[in-house]
Amino acid sequence: MTSPTAKEIKVIADVAGVPASPEVAARIANSIGPAFEGFAPVAGTLPFDLEPATFLLVQMTRVSK
Repeated sequence: MTSPTAKEIKVIADVAGVPASPEVAARIANSIGPAFEGFAPVAGTLPFDLEPATFLLVQMTRVSK
């Protein structure tokens, strides 16, 4: 499991219907990178997926309330 790049995060967010600017995608990549590194030893054994578009969706939901 490797940490996603800003380009990959932008594509995932766009497909999820939560468009992200390249700058936002880069910030997400930098902030979730350590989580990917920390979970790498147990990758594939956990009952959840680290998916960056969800992070942006939650942030947008919190702002709009």
